[in-house]
Amino acid sequence: MDLEKFRNDVYEVTEKLSKNLKESDLPKLNYVRQQLIEMYQKNLVKINHSVLELICASTLIARGHSVEVEKQISDILVCDLFGKKGDGNTIIEIETGFTPPDHALDTIDYFTARIMSKIARYSKHCTKFSLATPVIGLVPIPKIFLMPPNARNESDVKKVKDLCDRYYKNPPIQYSDILNAHLHSIYLINIDKGFAKELDPQGYVDLTHNLLQRSEIEY
Repeated sequence: MDLEKFRNDVYEVTEKLSKNLKESDLPKLNYVRQQLIEMYQKNLVKINHSVLELICASTLIARGHSVEVEKQISDILVCDLFGKKGDGNTIIEIETGFTPPDHALDTIDYFTARIMSKIARYSKHCTKFSLATPVIGLVPIPKIFLMPPNARNESDVKKVKDLCDRYYKNPPIQYSDILNAHLHSIYLINIDKGFAKELDPQGYVDLTHNLLQRSEIEY
């Protein structure tokens, strides 16, 4: 653990991000930075993920939100970013595409199940739920989450549940959570330039469809 290096890195990132914020919003970003430094001291965060959180946090702050990172939202769930504005709140979960060695032979199914489970589990705890990913990665968004709950049929919900049940048993993903889950947007994070661009889910799927199709990934 190199606290000085971590501190220097997050200060450098926040200095770059602060140029796009109003002066009155800088304390909000500095609060997030301090949260991350304290969590690093407890060995709870790493620099690469912290940079992504800072970029997303600055995007929410610029839109008038107050932001917390690594916030406990239930007995079993901690979200990457929790933004609050007025009576509404936003949760953003960052996905880098990492899969553990145990799933080296079923990487795509595991990653897709993780995306499904996050949408189902997290979205019921917020007004708006979004996924975020670096521009170098692709997130497979199941088509069921492009439809409103009343347009989802039982067989599609069961298909999602069957895949999630392969990887998430304690606790399992509930049928009703899948049926009612909502995905508000996808953030594409440009790490080098320090900004995140928000896309609606259908726009993101349209953007990535050809690439995923060429890889024969279809959900």
